[in-house]
Amino acid sequence: MNKLVMLACVTGLAAAGCGNDSPAEPTGPTTTNTVFTVALTAANEVPPIANAEAGATGTGTITFHVTRDTAGIVTASTVDFVVTLANFPAGATARLSHIHTGAAGVVGPVLIDTGLSPAAPVVMPAGTGSFSFLGVQVSADNASAILANPAGFYLNVHSVLNGSGVVRGQLR
Repeated sequence: MNKLVMLACVTGLAAAGCGNDSPAEPTGPTTTNTVFTVALTAANEVPPIANAEAGATGTGTITFHVTRDTAGIVTASTVDFVVTLANFPAGATARLSHIHTGAAGVVGPVLIDTGLSPAAPVVMPAGTGSFSFLGVQVSADNASAILANPAGFYLNVHSVLNGSGVVRGQLR
């Protein structure tokens, strides 16, 4: 009888994978989406805006579509940008927008261009406007850096009046 009980236990363990609880490893690349919401204000610019656009605000929604290999390394990425702007003086024009490297209060270099350009600006006759650019290509290294430390990067929008930037917000 003991042999029969022992055989049943061994067979049960074999059928259960010998008690291995580790999840199966992915069999191929996976794609995930990470969304950042950015509150844009003129007060966040460095230095803060003090002219007619000082009350300008906005919201940016930035969605990273990231492909990772089976080891979890980013291999490809695109980004969608959806930005709404408000409280600008009537007739203001937004002409550039980028993600920059830099913590709050620090001015840094452009890392990712949204696609907004002087050739196709956002004119705000009533002081509000919006733009979106979908599927912007981003290098795997840049996507990895932003995903690892979003607070080290900011989105800003540049206007005709404030060419260095009129509204800014850290990624979070």
